[in-house]
Amino acid sequence: MAKEWILNSATNRFQLNFKRNVGAVSEEIRKCAPKSLDDWESYYFSNVRSKEHIEELGRRLYIKITEVITAEVDQISEDDCVQYILNLVIDRTYDGYTTEIKTVYGQLEKELGRKIEPASDQWDRLFNVDFHIQVGNKYIGLQIKPAGSVSHIPQIFKEKTIQQETHKKFTEKFGGKVFYIISIKEGNKKIIHNKELIQEIREEIGRLSSV
Repeated sequence: MAKEWILNSATNRFQLNFKRNVGAVSEEIRKCAPKSLDDWESYYFSNVRSKEHIEELGRRLYIKITEVITAEVDQISEDDCVQYILNLVIDRTYDGYTTEIKTVYGQLEKELGRKIEPASDQWDRLFNVDFHIQVGNKYIGLQIKPAGSVSHIPQIFKEKTIQQETHKKFTEKFGGKVFYIISIKEGNKKIIHNKELIQEIREEIGRLSSV
């Protein structure tokens, strides 16, 4: 397993499996429609890349692992490892937390005038909610999805469809709807992309308050 992990990581890192090196294998195998492994091998070496070319990629991979990666590993000290884990657990976790606060607490709490609380691990697992708003003895669920950019939003809505059943169960148990908040980066800060949900959340708070 360790050998496989090293080979896979190095191949990806140095892009030896990219289209420019090995061809569009997914497209080519569909063109080939092989009946056997031998069919595919014969087609590939005749129409996509030569066997010599692929063997040369393997030799390049060996050099990358034994020369480049080994030299990099030799430069890593015990202190480097300790500091990396500390940074991962403390600094990066805190950065992620404060980013969420700026997006969720900073914008939503200000807009709604309501306290927003992090959901428990159990609610996260069972209902796919990240935060909640308590209204009397009822709860509204919030799921925050960072989009990175607008181009990622269609994939997020696909995930939303998959999770609708768990959100329905949340509503049945706690009374309130679950709202899917999409955050995107604008310059150096994150903003709520689908701001129209803020009014919908206000209306849901009003509905639950009158129940």
